[in-house]
Amino acid sequence: MIALNRHNLAEGTLKVEASAPSKMKPVGILQIGDGNFLRAFADWMIDTSNGAGLFNGEVTIAQPLARGIADMMTAQDNLYTVLLRGVQNGQVVESRRLVSCIKQTLNPYADWSAMLSVAADPALRFVISNTTEAGIAYAEEGRTEDQCPNTFPAKITALLLERFKKLGDKPDSGLVFLPCELIEANGTKLRNYVLQYAEAWRLSPEFIVWIKTRNVFCNTLVDRIVPGFPGAETEALFAQWGYKDPLSVAAEPFHLWVIEGPAAIAEEFPLHKAGLDVVWTQDLQPYRTRKVRILNGAHTASSLAAYCAGLDTVKSMTDDPVVSKFLSKVMFEEIVPFVPLPEAERRAYAETIMERFANPHIRHELISIALNSVSKWQVRVLPTVKDYVAQHGKAPAGLAFSLAALLTFYRGKFVDGGEYQGARQDQSYPIRDNADVLVIMNTAWSGNTEPRKIATSLLADPRLWGEDLTRIANLGDQVANALERIQAVGIKAAMAEL
Repeated sequence: MIALNRHNLAEGTLKVEASAPSKMKPVGILQIGDGNFLRAFADWMIDTSNGAGLFNGEVTIAQPLARGIADMMTAQDNLYTVLLRGVQNGQVVESRRLVSCIKQTLNPYADWSAMLSVAADPALRFVISNTTEAGIAYAEEGRTEDQCPNTFPAKITALLLERFKKLGDKPDSGLVFLPCELIEANGTKLRNYVLQYAEAWRLSPEFIVWIKTRNVFCNTLVDRIVPGFPGAETEALFAQWGYKDPLSVAAEPFHLWVIEGPAAIAEEFPLHKAGLDVVWTQDLQPYRTRKVRILNGAHTASSLAAYCAGLDTVKSMTDDPVVSKFLSKVMFEEIVPFVPLPEAERRAYAETIMERFANPHIRHELISIALNSVSKWQVRVLPTVKDYVAQHGKAPAGLAFSLAALLTFYRGKFVDGGEYQGARQDQSYPIRDNADVLVIMNTAWSGNTEPRKIATSLLADPRLWGEDLTRIANLGDQVANALERIQAVGIKAAMAEL
């Protein structure tokens, strides 16, 4: 097979779509995060924009942890393949792109000085990150000049300090931060923690003013399912391509990057002009509400019921006649009407989500979606329930059933080693959530045998939901009735009765 390197790319022996060299002035981008998501999302977009002749972004990837893929990336000249497969607007979509916009990949724990050099480069303009939801956080740690800080915000503080020392308070010395961590107000929180480190490290007032006035921390929302690479197809795909690429990433065609920031910066980062679904806005909230309620809400409302019914993947939900009908009812009758956007826009987005759920190339495990489902139901589903009640005077049947399914899924016991396990068709499964939540669930199921008492006890507990859910119209009665039917006839038969 042909070796994957820049020489063969330049010679044209790699038969794959890739960006040609650009005469535009390079724009420096530091990316803290080397995982599949950013490489198949942000880097793929940057490379696509480069290829369209609209941008010339050069990305330096920095590992967020001491262990990462820097050595592997360097070994193949920082090239890798993104494979997109799925269905869009009813049409099968498949494409392959060799991403070539990565300039270098660093391990800052092994070479902190190289990281500082990147930070001080006048050509650097953007910082993209994905350090997981737990990455944007504050933890006490002292300032060290010769080694990489532990937390992500501490790293940013140290890098900004190096840039301020070398470039001073020039109008163009600041950076634009585009954090992709899946938390609300990610840019605002990153900025606050950076300022907190600056204060804790007793850095100069001039530096703190520079952070506030010259740097822009954008709040963002990202959306693309990136399951990794289909291991079972690896050899066949490599043979088809004519080269091996252990860093290949597979993703769905759908992508959305909403950035809350100044219009002037959109012109500096013109990904949207390359036909990519990148939205610059002054108000991120409607997009977040749409995603949280429709995509995440539908996931949470259906996945536990489907899992308890014997299914394992999101795709299998769309194939099952009973569960797919339940999913459609919940989606289009109970969730979509209460998203604060125009009807056509919210319905079109929901139809896109249904296509994404049915993507045959993505194996999205229901048990992974089930992680921390109590807090997810509170954030993703409960607001829709309240809106439905406000309009109809009663709780929605499908979403009430989803809560009964959640209680059913959380019926378990603690086993040796402290793991909390449920049972499905005589096989155990792990139930993962906050320790206090698991204790509450275990106590309720262990101490009662009557579904109505169990439902009432758990719904009334504000430690789970932040409030007493039995006070919401007839939600308590609907959940109790559904739990009784689940116990009597099984979850799929009870679902079919809806």
